[in-house]
Order: sequence, then structure tokens, then C-alpha cells
Amino acid sequence: MAFELDPHLVRESTRLGRLGGAHLLLMHEAAVPWFLLVPETTAVELCDLDAGTHAAVFGAAHDLGRFVRTHFAADKLNVAAIGNIVRQLHVHVIGRRVDDPWWPGTVWGQSSGTRRDAAAVAAIRSALATALPAFETATHG
Repeated sequence: MAFELDPHLVRESTRLGRLGGAHLLLMHEAAVPWFLLVPETTAVELCDLDAGTHAAVFGAAHDLGRFVRTHFAADKLNVAAIGNIVRQLHVHVIGRRVDDPWWPGTVWGQSSGTRRDAAAVAAIRSALATALPAFETATHG
């Protein structure tokens, strides 16, 4: 059976490409830079990953976190693998700023009502390609 992204993730995000062997998604919510790393695995918990996949996912989260902090001038990074709504293993990497609409609370379950447009997504994809040599851009969105 071929790997498929959870339908909820597909609805709520744009696939940017791959990083560290994981699918790199950008949430549609435009108020904060909110990325997801989704490794191709049937494991549900990080502790169930084999050592190589675990290292690759955390390496990608490390690189992505540095990108988010620099590119978006984030004051704080939120990195988490919660999975209460979407069981498929995914790691959130979110740039937070003291002036974002939900600071200091959580972003989960929040909506500013503003979606990222195609031009903004393209600019982020381009910036990732420039900043992260390991980033493989998606041929479709």
C-alpha cells in the first residue's frame, strides 16, 4: 500500500516538498509560519521510529527551526508531535512572535480567518530552496 497523507493534513496545508526524508507541509493559516514534517512511516509515535528515521526527522526539524527563526524573525519556536486530532505521525514547527494573535497561548484550534495565498507559498518555497540545500521542492502543491 502506497503512503498517503492524512486527509485532514491535505485539507489544511500545502505540500512544499521533502526535507530529511519527510514531507514538508505549510499550514494554510497565515497568522504564523506553521510547518509540518510528515515522515513516510506507519509509526504513530516518535519513540517507535527506527534510529535512522528518528535522526532524519529531528535533523529536518533542527534545520527547519533555524530557517523559521531567521526567515520569519520568530521570537520562539514551538516544536511538537501531538497527534490528538491527526493520528498520522507529524511534527509541527511553528514560529511564534510576541505580536502574533495568539501569543502566549497555543495555536492549535485557532484561526485568523486569513489563508496564505499562492504568491506567499511560492516565496516561502523559494526561500526554503535557497536556505536549505537538503530541501527538495514539490512538483505540485
